[in-house]
Amino acid sequence: MIEQPQAHPSRQVDALIGSRTGFDGATFTLGNRSKRAAWQIFRLLFFRFSPTPFHRYRLWILILWGARASIRSRAHVYPDAKIWAPWNLELHEYATIGPGVNCYNIGKVTVGRRAIVSQGAYLCTASHDYEDSAFPLYARPITLNADSWICTEAFVGPGVTVHEGAILGARAVAMKDLDAWKVFAGNPATCLKQRRRTPPP
Repeated sequence: MIEQPQAHPSRQVDALIGSRTGFDGATFTLGNRSKRAAWQIFRLLFFRFSPTPFHRYRLWILILWGARASIRSRAHVYPDAKIWAPWNLELHEYATIGPGVNCYNIGKVTVGRRAIVSQGAYLCTASHDYEDSAFPLYARPITLNADSWICTEAFVGPGVTVHEGAILGARAVAMKDLDAWKVFAGNPATCLKQRRRTPPP
C-alpha cells in the first residue's frame, strides 16, 4: 500500500502561489506558469499526437519532465490524457491513465501497481477554501493504491486515498477515502458490495 502524508491544505501550494490579495493577481508564480506553459507546448508537439501504442515513449517524456516512474514499469499513459504537472505524478508498474483522463495534479497524484484510471475520469487535487473571503486555492494529494480502478468519467477529489483493490464506478464522485476491496458508486460514492479478490496472473 502507498501511504501519503496529509499536509495542511495550504502548504501544498504555498510555493506556487504569487503575491495576491483576494481575487487580484495571478494565482501561481511566474516560474510555475512558465514551466507549465513550456510543458503544454512540448506536450502538444511530442506527446498529444503520438501513436496510441507508444506507451513507453510517452512514459519517457513524462520522466523527462519530472514524473517518478521507471521506463521498465510498463505503465500506460494515453496520448490525450491531460497531465497538469508531470513533476507531481508517480506511476508504478502497469499503472494506466486512460484516454481523455484529466489529471489536475497541483498536488501529487500517485497511481499504484496495476491501478487503472479509465477514460474521461478526473483526478482533482485542488479546490478553494470557500469559508475564506479571499477564496484561496489549496491542494491535497490523491493516492490510488494497487489494483484499484477509477471507472469511466468518475471524479476523485482532493486528499482522497483509494485503497488497494477498491473500485469507483462510472461517473461516481469520491470525496472521501475508499476502503480496500470494495465497490463504490453514486454521488457521493457509497459502498455497494465487497469485491472478490483474485490473485494476479
